[in-house]
Amino acid sequence: MHAGTTVELLCRLETEPTPDGGRAVVVVEVSDHHPARAVRARQASSADETRGHGLQLVGAVAESWGITYRRDLKTVWFRLLAGPHDRVYGPPARFSQDDPDLQRDLRAAELLAPAPVRRSPARRSDADWINHGALSFLAEASDLLSGQLDEEQVALLAAQLVVPRLADWCAVWLYDGGSRDSSGAPPRLARVWHSSEGRIDALRMALEKDPPVLPVPGPQRDGAGAAVPWPWPQEPSGYGPGGAALACRLLAGGRDQGALLIGRAGLMRFPDEVVGLIEDLTRRVARAVATARAYRNQERISQVLQRRLLPRGPATVPGLESSVVYEPREGAWAGGDFWDLFDAGDGRWCFALGDVCGSGPEAAAVTGLARPVLRLLARDGYGVGEVLDRLNKTMAREATDSVAAVAAAVAAAGPGPDAAVELRAEAEQTRFLSLLYGEIVPHADGTAGARCTLASAGHPLPLVLGAGGGVRVAAAPQMLLGVVEDTSYESESFDLAPGETLLCVTDGVTERRCGHRLFDDDDGLAGHLTACTGLGATAVAEHIRRAVHAFAATPPDDDLALLVLQATERR
Repeated sequence: MHAGTTVELLCRLETEPTPDGGRAVVVVEVSDHHPARAVRARQASSADETRGHGLQLVGAVAESWGITYRRDLKTVWFRLLAGPHDRVYGPPARFSQDDPDLQRDLRAAELLAPAPVRRSPARRSDADWINHGALSFLAEASDLLSGQLDEEQVALLAAQLVVPRLADWCAVWLYDGGSRDSSGAPPRLARVWHSSEGRIDALRMALEKDPPVLPVPGPQRDGAGAAVPWPWPQEPSGYGPGGAALACRLLAGGRDQGALLIGRAGLMRFPDEVVGLIEDLTRRVARAVATARAYRNQERISQVLQRRLLPRGPATVPGLESSVVYEPREGAWAGGDFWDLFDAGDGRWCFALGDVCGSGPEAAAVTGLARPVLRLLARDGYGVGEVLDRLNKTMAREATDSVAAVAAAVAAAGPGPDAAVELRAEAEQTRFLSLLYGEIVPHADGTAGARCTLASAGHPLPLVLGAGGGVRVAAAPQMLLGVVEDTSYESESFDLAPGETLLCVTDGVTERRCGHRLFDDDDGLAGHLTACTGLGATAVAEHIRRAVHAFAATPPDDDLALLVLQATERR
């Protein structure tokens, strides 16, 4: 196989009903469980090239053939007519592994030599193929395209779906700005495909000179994606001896995404059945391109938000060692968890570990509101309880507006600026925030250790690991931020002695699930923390992180964040 993957080969004998009783057919299926793996780069072609002719060989000898795509499987199948069972051509031949006929590599020219003789009479008409396989073809195309979030991959799949089933070659153009209206530039030739791989480069060179710019239809025809005849290229060396060509606009959501151009040698015009099928396929391709671009734009927004959410790095606190683990859940844009550790002035260092009730850009918007407000209040000299009081009022009043603004921005980045923005019930809850917030003040007399004051607002409670291995809870539970505006928050203070470790985590740690069990069931987190006795802050953080990942076989389905502060001896 070109991609170097392992394949499964299945052969079976079937009886196909015919008017005179039936005929035997051999069905061969070749399945690849890695259909998205990149094909290995081919070396410069030579006259005795023996690879890359698989589908040509299948098309030459098969009575019918096709490709079936699934999420994680690609199957090439073909059917061969079997000869009569009662015909005897002579005694069975005997071969050994050393037989030179078995060891000889057949050249592609030998394998394909019968193609011109066999293919023409055996080839089904377009009407016959479409009547028997059009619905299956469109269903497979929809299933394959719907899972793609990369517009370049969509263009590649579109070309390979068309060739060689419906055309001899295909080209896909895309507008780099996201649409014809927004880019203002000619479309870019994103993909070229030809049934003869050796002609792809020549085809690309010829097509790049003249990109198709199709007229924009009126509003009443918006979304039609009608195919129009297109002049056959002037350089037949890249296309074949001459034939018919069709061009279709890739139109989705009222926006021109690009164009699809196909050609088939030896025709004066495409049959109506093929034109209709191409138009159906083009609409699916256009929607897939638009979806991929919407995903790309939303991902870009989330990446910008996430960069603003995370501090550049933890501040250095005198007499303390710190370590942070921050892992957004697999496939997430911007995590709903956040952390901070900063110098608040007057010999105070403040820390925070929070978790927004939600995910995606909406959660990132709430984090982007909470973190700067928290820093501002801390540097204005407010104590821990006062910071939470004021942040709670801010969350209750302002967070919903921030979420709505980001939802509107995300919607504009997707289907279009006129798309309706709906604030879901999940987004309404996004203004709620669980937060563990505190401040560290190293002892003024220069002795080792520090005074710690903290409060937990609806957050997993912090744990303190003593130098002797004992673990204690360091705060009392209180109300989530943003739920009740007039809630008052209380803080607790204690000394963090040398060798003692403060562990703060989000619910991505405590609620890590394995079946019906949670990571923190039966004080599981405290047990793992006890096992960290004698370790430094970085080693403690890594031990807990590994324990969380090892708790279940599947990747975590929530953000994972933890902050470790350990008092050290003064130097």
